[in-house]
Amino acid sequence: RCLSDWSSDVCSSDLVEYESQLRCESKAVPGVTFIIRRMSFGARMELSRKIRELSKRVEFLSAGNDVQQHLEANVLSHEIDDVFLGWGLVEIEGMTIDGVAATPALLAVKGPDSLAREIVESIRGQCGLSEEEGKN
Repeated sequence: RCLSDWSSDVCSSDLVEYESQLRCESKAVPGVTFIIRRMSFGARMELSRKIRELSKRVEFLSAGNDVQQHLEANVLSHEIDDVFLGWGLVEIEGMTIDGVAATPALLAVKGPDSLAREIVESIRGQCGLSEEEGKN
């Protein structure tokens, strides 16, 4: 049907439907579905602000020769993953953790690592980042 309030040339069937979230079936944990945010201009700015300083520190520490610096860089890389997870994971369906419905926060603390890593990679994919690019 056509929208008569602003143009009779534009029909509702011509409108593009955009979903701001993406539903993904887990490969790591069959039967689990997770919902992540899709990237948008504003979301990219928000996420960039959250990880900018951490990324700079990881790059600096990784360039050093000291084992302690490399360990610190590794810890910060995991903190970046936690930012991606907290920012991008909306919901987990089909899973309980210790008898409680799985939530993003519970997954980060107690959930299966394989699922958390899969979700982080999916979020990075929405950002157009590989794992290595997301750490730098």
